[in-house]
Amino acid sequence: MSEEILINVSPVETRVALVENGVLQELHVERTHNKGFVGNIYKGKVVRVLPGMQAAFVDIGLERTGFIHAQELIPESADGDRHSDLPDIRTLVREGQAVLVQVSKDPIGTKGARLTSHITLSSRYLVYMPNSYHIGVSIRIDDEAERARLKNAVEQVVKDDDSKGGFIVRTVAEGISSDSVIADIPFLKKLWQGLQTKMGACNVPSVVYEDMHLALRSLRDLARRPIEKIRVDSRQSWSQMREFANEYCPQLINSIECYQGERPLMDLYGIEDEIARALNTHVQLKSSGYLIVEQTEAMTTVDVNTGAFVGRRNLEETIFKTNMEAATAIARQLRVRNIGGIIVLDFIDMQDVEHQRQVIRALEKSLEKDHAKTKITGVSELGLVEMTRKRTRESLGQMLCETCPVCQGRGELKSAETICYEIFREILREARAYDNEKFLVMAASNVVDRLLDEEAAYVADLESFIKRTIEFQVEPLFNQEQYDIVLV
Repeated sequence: MSEEILINVSPVETRVALVENGVLQELHVERTHNKGFVGNIYKGKVVRVLPGMQAAFVDIGLERTGFIHAQELIPESADGDRHSDLPDIRTLVREGQAVLVQVSKDPIGTKGARLTSHITLSSRYLVYMPNSYHIGVSIRIDDEAERARLKNAVEQVVKDDDSKGGFIVRTVAEGISSDSVIADIPFLKKLWQGLQTKMGACNVPSVVYEDMHLALRSLRDLARRPIEKIRVDSRQSWSQMREFANEYCPQLINSIECYQGERPLMDLYGIEDEIARALNTHVQLKSSGYLIVEQTEAMTTVDVNTGAFVGRRNLEETIFKTNMEAATAIARQLRVRNIGGIIVLDFIDMQDVEHQRQVIRALEKSLEKDHAKTKITGVSELGLVEMTRKRTRESLGQMLCETCPVCQGRGELKSAETICYEIFREILREARAYDNEKFLVMAASNVVDRLLDEEAAYVADLESFIKRTIEFQVEPLFNQEQYDIVLV
């Protein structure tokens, strides 16, 4: 399997595409005027405590106050777990108190940022937890001998250091020499010491630490074996990335390439077309089946359909093959669209229990490549597969799109026929309330066309009933649902 990272940098935004075998798997977008806040550390002020929710709102200087739960305020135990019995949040914080918090989830929609007091700092190979003693290894490293090697290497350094602090070894450390991994420890501790000094002089609210920009984060978080090329179309970013790699991941230097081709970088693998397809609800499968992906504020649903696909043997074979292909496609769509939260998958009903097991296994295997944490809770009584995917940033659709001003996010418009009948009801109401000579109806062209054609007989009857003339005028700037009735 070959992997490449394509980084498109412009003055207004940076886009990073992770490509596997020529196919887009992940897309990350960061805009200059609206950068993400995940990982940033703030000195904030508690503005409201909610005992009933065991939570508090914290002003960190953003447009909306952040939200922190009591679970994120209590200290971690030595083994890295958090207390199961939550104390009353009023014993943890009070209104007006200054608190040091880190953003764990970006503001999404009308919701403010999710916050935690469990501060973490990331380097290439380690995550440092200043207020913990826990030493752990990423669960994505499966080999037990490798896990033990990495954990022992970190523990040997930490046990000789009296200062507090725990570490988690990141996935990219797999196969890396112990010396390279533990070399991150002094850097992270020095960074934390500097932040502690800065905190004392900070006003409230203010930012204490900002995470790296997207191009450098892609080196830290995405560039892991078996990466082949990292192509960036900005010479300045290329220079910054090489400096970062030289200090933290020298094995990547030769992979970083400054792209200067005439063809736009994102056109190399049809990334622009993939982005356009990722904004549609309809996803075509090779078997002629298709997915319908619908994202709401509460959850995302994915419906699997056979379409025109018919199996060579029987219906059960057709359903099984479609579901198997859909399982792989769903995992990829969740990554490309960066969909998080609760996800409900409606596979086509299968009678064979072994087929059900194979489809779930195919989904689990495809999700193993996902950088975000996922969890499949199983199949419900209705045959739906329920899962979660960790959400830290806005989805691709939320990032690139806005609510339709015509339908206000419904995804549907009232028909011209419905609008005509609304107009008739409004005319009747106004005819009873006002003593005018005639009515002038201004509406979109297709609505006026219907009023003068299919509804012409009813218009004539209405004029006779209210004993007033009704005239119509096309308003080019009106959408289908807009109309105005003027008393003349």
